[in-house]
Amino acid sequence: MFERLKIAAVATALAATAAYAVFASTASPAATEPPAVQNGAPAPDFTGINTWINSQPLDLKQLRGKVVLVEFWTFDCINCAHTVPYVKQWYSRYRDKGLVVVGVHTPELPFERNTDNLKKAVARFGIEYPVAQDNSYATWNAYNNQYWPALYLIDKNGKLVYSHFGEGEYDQTEQTIRSLLGIDTKKG
Repeated sequence: MFERLKIAAVATALAATAAYAVFASTASPAATEPPAVQNGAPAPDFTGINTWINSQPLDLKQLRGKVVLVEFWTFDCINCAHTVPYVKQWYSRYRDKGLVVVGVHTPELPFERNTDNLKKAVARFGIEYPVAQDNSYATWNAYNNQYWPALYLIDKNGKLVYSHFGEGEYDQTEQTIRSLLGIDTKKG
């Protein structure tokens, strides 16, 4: 009799595990979260910004006619730290050709909310482009963003045309910047 109970208990446990696996794969948070803003859609404006560093407040209306790179980052993220040199290089290389870079700093950790800590990080990284402090996640949520770092390119008409999440694809991102600026895509 105990042998039958053991077999029944094992069978029940296996069935429960299988049911949970099916449920977890179909009801994961990623499956229920809204997708990031789609390419071709009007880009959301900067909203809920606490502080602007290296700039007066900006909005996308005043940036029409420019190509805008929106970089979501946070200063204590190693992946963001790896991306910053590329963004700085693009800013330096293309700002006089019509590129505007806006770093939207959306904190992951409590100490990253402190404006003085952010200013020190901006100085430490040598960031000269505008940085918007998004402590309330308002701009982050407007983009339905879910990742650090995240790059969004907005064309001269205010439409989102490119996005990349995480590190990498730097050549592809730069080629897209060059294309949007009307620069020959062959670097030389």
